[in-house]
Amino acid sequence: MLNRALKDAVGRFVQRVQTPAQYLGGELNAVVKNHRDVRGKLCMCFPDAYTLGMSHHGLQVLYSIMNSDLQWACERAFTPWLDFEAELRQRNLPLYSLETFTPLCDFDILGFSLQYEVCYTNVLTMLDLGRIPLHVEDRDLRHPLVIAGGPGAQNPELLAPFVDLFVIGDGEESLPWIMEKWMALKERAIRDGDFSKRRRADMLAEVVGSTTWAYAPQFYVPEYKADGTLASMNRIRGDVPREIMACTIQQDFDDIPLPTKPVVPFVQTPHDRIAIEIMRGCPWQCRFCQSTVIKRPLRTRSVETIVQSALESYRNTGHNEISLLSLSTSDYPEFEKLVQRMQEVFSPLGVSISLPSLRITHQLRNVPNLMKGARKAGLTLAPEVARDDMRVQIRKPVKNEDLIEGCREAFKNGWQRVKLYYLIGLPGERQVDLDGIVDMAETISRVGKEVKGRFMDVTASVSNFIPKPHTPYQWNGMQTPEYLRWAGDYLRKKSARFRAVKIKQHDIEISMLEGVLTRGDRRVAPALEEAWRRGARLDGWRECFKPELWKQTFADLGIDTAWYSQRNRPIDEVLPWDHVNVKKGREYLEKEQKRSLVQLEVMAHAT
Repeated sequence: MLNRALKDAVGRFVQRVQTPAQYLGGELNAVVKNHRDVRGKLCMCFPDAYTLGMSHHGLQVLYSIMNSDLQWACERAFTPWLDFEAELRQRNLPLYSLETFTPLCDFDILGFSLQYEVCYTNVLTMLDLGRIPLHVEDRDLRHPLVIAGGPGAQNPELLAPFVDLFVIGDGEESLPWIMEKWMALKERAIRDGDFSKRRRADMLAEVVGSTTWAYAPQFYVPEYKADGTLASMNRIRGDVPREIMACTIQQDFDDIPLPTKPVVPFVQTPHDRIAIEIMRGCPWQCRFCQSTVIKRPLRTRSVETIVQSALESYRNTGHNEISLLSLSTSDYPEFEKLVQRMQEVFSPLGVSISLPSLRITHQLRNVPNLMKGARKAGLTLAPEVARDDMRVQIRKPVKNEDLIEGCREAFKNGWQRVKLYYLIGLPGERQVDLDGIVDMAETISRVGKEVKGRFMDVTASVSNFIPKPHTPYQWNGMQTPEYLRWAGDYLRKKSARFRAVKIKQHDIEISMLEGVLTRGDRRVAPALEEAWRRGARLDGWRECFKPELWKQTFADLGIDTAWYSQRNRPIDEVLPWDHVNVKKGREYLEKEQKRSLVQLEVMAHAT
């Protein structure tokens, strides 16, 4: 059911914008259904640029699952780049889905995937361009239900004024359930001829009251203490749950279908390859990692399911690379068997296998031998910190010996460079921890010279640590921007003596904004909206980010950003996200935080 008038209108100017193919749809494996033949219409909205959204495996998974049901039409929309947004506004045209050019306001449900808090202004852009009222309170049944999930939903309060419903946990089972439930309620309201705001609210309450993993912020009101901290989160209706639990897939993980006909973009994307999720969750419990907490329990797919799904995806796409995804790929229980099987099937086809998220253990030494014949541009590893006592504190049990010997084997087998991911600004960080980052990079480069006769290029990419909700560090504050600048400068100066070593630091201003948006409550939401109205767009992109605009907005609205992002919080403080529970609960996080404090004292005495 193509909206030809809107498509024609876009066609008259699309050649003037950057990368026009991202706005035209029609990609290989895109699913186009006649809206007259379906019960309901869902648009998967990714609040970032097309190139990033089309690289996101979760979007492909849910798109495939929803379109496999003949009842539903599932389509896609992404945040337009600045030039395309300007063209739409100048011509008074709405943002639309790529499959049928349907304006977002004409869908039954819009589903936002919140992967990165700095993308929150993009949610507002898409709602506004899609002709949907920004605020929940201004919508009735003529407007789509706006839902959101993903890591950003772990602290839903900042987007509470704008999102009708947050889905916590796995989407494979929750999204079809919500679609069925909402459409049944909407069909009843249409029969009654009642499109009012009150009817919409009652329907929403029935949705969240029927499950444990859906959160509708409009039914909860925060109460604050005199010191500004949260006293409680109070329900205004008795038929909605007091606490929200994560949705966890109940059936065998092998039975959850993989997207074997993923949509293939016309334009180049950062992850231009087939992605196969081999395992969900992580056997380790690193204190800094939110994903390892929220993706519990550990679930795996069988070797043959993975191989056959990859083979079918290859036949349906023609991609020449397959990425085996998980939080810690080499911890897959049958890792060596899987890699050998993949090589056996795909090497004759000229298809390479990539292994992101390799754990630095003794097993790393075997990986290069397993990957003979693979594309060997670079080896990427995440030691996170460089010293053993800090590794104990963050609960990441890796050894420098395994890292060095793994890189040695990689150089022997043809790898040309190494990229190491580190965190700076962790609780208890010392100058010797920074020294260790550069020293390790230099050591690996020298190992390359021993093997290849020249110093190998080693990049140490350092991220500025942000304590995330639902981790043991959620009570810790961020480091100050002054410290992070000093630490970055120190690393760059120390590494300058060794030309083969490069230090790259994530943008500090973006990290500081992320800290506020990650750890904020509803009182920060007006600043988010005001910054967007003043022109904040695509803040995760350095060329678009306007730090001074954000600083001025926070100042004008009286938001103390350091209070939200840099303050150490007492362990008994009620946190804005406490009513959203994770698998092991707050008691586990408190225990881990206390253990961390003990280990920090040990480190301090040792120093």
